[in-house]
Amino acid sequence: MVQRGGLPDDAVVLSATEITDLQDRLFQLRCAAEDVLTGVEEGLDTEEMHRLAAELVETAGRLERLR
Repeated sequence: MVQRGGLPDDAVVLSATEITDLQDRLFQLRCAAEDVLTGVEEGLDTEEMHRLAAELVETAGRLERLR
């Protein structure tokens, strides 16, 4: 049995490697969102905006999986 050290029953413990991976994926998500915003500001055509939006959705989907 793992010692919980006073952590709540619903606590989630991540290793340093897992935290780094999560931070990397959050950075990728922010970059993808910024790409969409830049595309809107620059008036990209519908096809290009669709590609950027699809990349944003894909990046967010990867972020949902913590492990």
